[in-house]
Amino acid sequence: MTSVITGDIINSRKIGKAALWLKPLKELLGEMGKSPKTWEIYRGDSFQIEIARPEEALLSALRIKAGLRSVKKLDVRMGIGIGDKTHDAPRVSESNGTAFIHSGEAFEQVSRSKQRLLIKTPWTALDSELNLLLRLASIALDKWSSSTAQLIAASIVNRNLSQKELGEKIGRTQSTISEGQKRAHYEEILELENFYRECILKKLT
Repeated sequence: MTSVITGDIINSRKIGKAALWLKPLKELLGEMGKSPKTWEIYRGDSFQIEIARPEEALLSALRIKAGLRSVKKLDVRMGIGIGDKTHDAPRVSESNGTAFIHSGEAFEQVSRSKQRLLIKTPWTALDSELNLLLRLASIALDKWSSSTAQLIAASIVNRNLSQKELGEKIGRTQSTISEGQKRAHYEEILELENFYRECILKKLT
């Protein structure tokens, strides 16, 4: 089993310079794997990345969301697919399997709806449960300001640090960290991510 995230950038054409979002996106995807085997950016503002451990897919999507919303006026649509991989190609866009099919189907559904993050797995009942939770979580995710998104991106990467330690690392006070995380519903989002992780691990064992 593997997982695939397919996405595109919202409002990319309204940003004067693509470098404002393209460089940080490449750096972020580069932390998750190597291009073009693991990830590719195509058609200018679309991307696909394979996350080999399906239980890590939602956290990866949240990192991408926070990273792109850190740029003013930008957002992202993503479809997460979980399944098998029947063809392992040199480029992720040429690989195949149900994980890739599910990701494409989830992304198509996201593109037709107002929801910006959706998942499709081999387990239909789990899909319904997770997508309801993701729809509710999006009420908070889609309202992140660029500064809040920057804080959440740093919080996710350094989630083992205390608020005080994180503040020292990024040059903010502990109270600022606390207030920002509360506004972003960071703790609730981590609870959702942990619930997702547990659900996927149970299905995989």
